[in-house]
This record gives sequence, structure tokens and C-alpha cells, in this order.
Amino acid sequence: MEADRKKRAAEQAEQERKKQEAARLAELQKQKEVEKRLPEMVLVRGGTFQMGSNDFDATKPIHSVTLPDFEIGKYPVTQKLWQEIMGSNPSYFKGCDDCPVEKVSWDDVQEFLKKLNHRHPGKNYRLPTEAEWEYAARGGNQSKGYTYAGSNDIDEVTWYDKNSGGKPQLVGGKKANELGIYDMSGNVWEWCQDVWHDNYQGAPTDGSVWTRAGQHGRRVLRGGSWYSDPFYCRAANRYRAFQSYRYNYYGFRLVRH
Repeated sequence: MEADRKKRAAEQAEQERKKQEAARLAELQKQKEVEKRLPEMVLVRGGTFQMGSNDFDATKPIHSVTLPDFEIGKYPVTQKLWQEIMGSNPSYFKGCDDCPVEKVSWDDVQEFLKKLNHRHPGKNYRLPTEAEWEYAARGGNQSKGYTYAGSNDIDEVTWYDKNSGGKPQLVGGKKANELGIYDMSGNVWEWCQDVWHDNYQGAPTDGSVWTRAGQHGRRVLRGGSWYSDPFYCRAANRYRAFQSYRYNYYGFRLVRH
């Protein structure tokens, strides 16, 4: 009797061990599948650039910014990745896994980042600072001084109001910029981490996030969208919105160090 009891206990323990191992392997496989869908990151070598322009009060004064190396998403975050991490798709234009996720607020993105980093510890994904975004859009230390991210010809690099067909398009459908980054002009506006300031007076010169003073509750958006005219798609242009706002032309891309 005692021997039978021990045998049954051992069999139950083995079954439980196998069950736990199967669950562990299933979770590992799930993580690997998500890894495949994580945006490809582009290394942006640090450097010094002139941020801003004289075209608009909000982009003045032009000022020198020096940044360290960082990585930025080759493409905006897609509907597929958002669905995988959050379990839902908030986009207005659904049914396009490889289109940028849209209709997400800055606050929504913070929740996404928490879940993404919990699932992938050590990756430290975040939103770009405004300086990081502009430096990358301009082509970093490979910049050729283009008006848009990768060209002076807007149609080469941008989905905007004249060619988008009234909706976002597949990521990577236009020419990349000097660093091999796509869609930094047009397709969807991209949230940055920074609090909105009406101009660059007092802006950080080291590329760090600018949260001192400013209009707390409003955050920076960059790049223009499928709905924008060419002026808003310039690499130097900047815009703002309340961080709780969701529109079908608001998206984002990831950054990490």
C-alpha cells in the first residue's frame, strides 16, 4: 500500500512537472513570436545638430543639440504589435496588421510601454525625446539637409493628404531616410515624451526629455500624417495635443538606449 501511494505521488508529481514545463515552453514560444514582431531598431550614432527652423515661431530659435547614441524603430509601431501586447486594436482603420496603429493617446502609449517592457525586461523601450526624433528624422550624422525625412520631394518619402487615399498606409511603403528609417514624414503623427513648449527658449541642449515648465497635459507630436498638408510633414515641424487625445492619425515609434 505504501509503495503504491508513493508511486502515485511520484506519477502525479511528474505529470505536474510536465504540465509546468509545457506551460513554460508555450510562454517562451509566445515571447519568441512577439520578438519577431518587435520593430526592427536602427542604431543612430550620436552627434551635434542644429534643431529647429525659422519657418514658424514654434520651431524657433534654432539651437545646437548634442546627443549620445540611441536606437529608434525602423517603422512606426504597427497594429499587429499593439494587438499582441494589449489584446485589442484601437485603430479606426482596422484590418491592416502592418499599418501603423493609430487612435492612441500619449497616455495609452505609456500603458503599452509598461506592458511591453514587462514582457521584455531589459529592453527599456520608451518614446523618443523631441530632440531624438528630429535628429533621427533629419538623418542623424548622415543628414543631407532635406526638408522631409529623406528627401526634398515629399512624394518620395511621405504619405500625406494628396497621395494617401484618405487613410494610413503600410509601414515602409515609401523611401527611407539617410539612416534607413521609414515614415518619419507622414503616415501618422508620432508622440514624443516631451511636454509641449510654445518655442525652444530654454530647451535642453543634450537631447534629454523636456518636462520642466511648459504646458503640462499637452505633449509633442512630430512628423505629420496621411491627413496633413506638406507644411506639417517637414522634419523640423512640431505640433501638440492633450495627452489624452486619440485621433486616427496619432501613432508612435519606439526608442531605446
